[in-house]
Amino acid sequence: MTEERSTRPPAPSDLLPDLTTGQLSALHQIGREWGQVTGEPREWRRALPVDPNVGSYPARHQVRQPRYERFVTVSELGGDPRTTLASESAGEASTPAGRAGYRLRRVLLGPALKSTALVRERMRKLVALPVLSSDALSSVAYGPEAMLTILVIGGVAGLSLSLPIALVIMLMMLAVGLSYRQTIRAYPNGGGSYIVASHNLGRTPGLLAAGGLIVDYVLTVAVSIAAGIAAITSAVPSLSAATVPIGLGVIAVLLAGNLRGVRQAGLLFAAPTYVFVLSVGAVIVVGLVDAALRGFPPAPTPQVNATTGVTLFLILRAFTSGATALTGIEAITNAVPAFRPVEWRNARTALTWMILTLLALFGGLMALILVTGTIPAKGETVLSQLARHSFGTGAMYVLVQASTAAILLLAANTAYNDFPRVLSLLARDHHAPRGFMRMGDRLAYSNGILLLSVAAALVFASFGGDTTSLIPLYAVGVFLAFTLSQAGMVVHWWRSRARHWRKSLAFNATGGVMCAGVFVTAAIVKFSAGAWVALLAVAAFVVLALRIRVHYDAVGNALRLRPHTAPAPGVPSGAVRRPPEAPTPEERPETEATAEQAAPDTNAAGRAERPGDQEVEETPEEIHHLSVVPVETLDLANIRALAYAASLRQPVLAVHLSPSEEEAERMRGYWLHWGDHLPLEVVVTPYRTIIAPLVNYIEALREQRSDLTITVILPEVVPRRWWQRVLHDRMAFRLRHALRERPRIVVTTVPFHV
Repeated sequence: MTEERSTRPPAPSDLLPDLTTGQLSALHQIGREWGQVTGEPREWRRALPVDPNVGSYPARHQVRQPRYERFVTVSELGGDPRTTLASESAGEASTPAGRAGYRLRRVLLGPALKSTALVRERMRKLVALPVLSSDALSSVAYGPEAMLTILVIGGVAGLSLSLPIALVIMLMMLAVGLSYRQTIRAYPNGGGSYIVASHNLGRTPGLLAAGGLIVDYVLTVAVSIAAGIAAITSAVPSLSAATVPIGLGVIAVLLAGNLRGVRQAGLLFAAPTYVFVLSVGAVIVVGLVDAALRGFPPAPTPQVNATTGVTLFLILRAFTSGATALTGIEAITNAVPAFRPVEWRNARTALTWMILTLLALFGGLMALILVTGTIPAKGETVLSQLARHSFGTGAMYVLVQASTAAILLLAANTAYNDFPRVLSLLARDHHAPRGFMRMGDRLAYSNGILLLSVAAALVFASFGGDTTSLIPLYAVGVFLAFTLSQAGMVVHWWRSRARHWRKSLAFNATGGVMCAGVFVTAAIVKFSAGAWVALLAVAAFVVLALRIRVHYDAVGNALRLRPHTAPAPGVPSGAVRRPPEAPTPEERPETEATAEQAAPDTNAAGRAERPGDQEVEETPEEIHHLSVVPVETLDLANIRALAYAASLRQPVLAVHLSPSEEEAERMRGYWLHWGDHLPLEVVVTPYRTIIAPLVNYIEALREQRSDLTITVILPEVVPRRWWQRVLHDRMAFRLRHALRERPRIVVTTVPFHV
């Protein structure tokens, strides 16, 4: 992978890997060997019994992939009347249940979006700010309370330390925020912890940072929802028994909202964040103004019984619990590509707004807590007590509790923005299954969103939706990622010596030292309380990612093109393989009828029946072949499938499905470099689907010659171990099921064992 590609945000065209100079040289030499045994490329084109150019691909008919109930928008490929029948028979939802399923999918997710809509799906600052800041801003609802919950066991002496600890946490917020502003400047295409640590510290530190983020994002969803439900049950205690079902329902809503795409999810989830900021700001202003009007009377002494002495261990526990208010600060840095142009400038502006708002809310709440003498109480959150103190139990109190519950429940949306992006970057670097690189119908990383939902639901249900039980797991992963990211930026500035590098290095070094202190402290003081689970999860992730990389490297080495002197597979040494002659119209079976000669019959179900659909061949000479080879890239497995098809001495057509014109042009360039020995048709599929467009294309070919037997020849990587199978797509399996009900179509595979 080129350095330029590794630093820019993922794109649909990344699925076609770049060929190195050595691979291009090998491809050219293999092409010369093909030229010695297969004849002239134009002879293969003349031998085709069909016209491979059947039109472009978007959007008129709906094709349902059998068994999977997967609906994808496709078009009529070509202008022939028979092609219209092809697209209809390709699988328009033919049952009431199928049509209902399609409509439900479109209602929930909306219409599929083309790859060219990716820029339009980005967010404005006013939308991106609440979406990407909801995790950080919502943490003020439980961060101060988490700190006070630890200090209260030290009695009045412990609570007296809340102000200095809060000031240190606010200093950390400022330092880390300024550090991440430098990161955005250095990595304008998106500089998440994984990218920064990988580029500057190496592969393993990068994976440690990614593992910390992955664990943190899963816990963000679980903790945010647990805290949101706690806010609800503070106002309505009767709902306490339904904590887990309510939480799982919220995860389902977040799943559906994010599958609709980044922009749609942003518009849906932005309003609660603004309402929360305004309502909590009102609580702070009203409470402090009321105290000022009364001359700031001394806060009542809280009635607490100390259960332990004020020790360094207690102070560190309180500090790390309160530091959970910093979680989510890195979200904007990870999601720079989600902003509208100029991305990095808008991201820096949004980050500045977020830090200032976070400082104001956290500092204001701590000031109000000290003025009122509020301490944690069983069955009611600290924020609920402060809202009651400022507004009583009227409408404003209800608004504060409702907005708090809403932002805490929707703060998980920050994880839904960043978790799939991190997974896509890992997949691009071969540390995660390639399926996480694929964008869904709405240009969202659907596989990553689904995985996050499942993992968060399992964690939430396992801990019974209890915030207190989840908090100890929370800070370890994110501060590990913070530390490695800041250390990576220190190395970056030291190497680059760019403008103002000393000032930037100082900011990042300060942030890195403070984050490292929190990470080490949290790992030690919270180890027995549950931090060991997070550390173990990060270690397991790194081991798994390295194993996946080893497998992909082994497969890549096995598939890498190498020049050799042997003839193409299936061709005897010294033999010259010539393409078959295309059948003349007089040689075609008499049973074939064109659209001009006879109108198709219709069966009772309304499906068109053509004479060519009747599979009545009884002798070999009655079968007329066309081999179609879907080519994903030009590696050894795909070249081998092409060689196998050519060795059968039947007409061969290669097909490449491309998600964008950019990738299509790259593939055509590679094909010409190989020698253009076989006809290639590139079909641009702007909705990034594979099976439905391929089914539709094959049907369009068959409509031109309904007497043809089309053999689809697929290369298939066959790994030795069962767990490695999930790292490769099952295209042959899916295509076989999609085509098995269509006459005269055979699907076969050329296995490549690794």
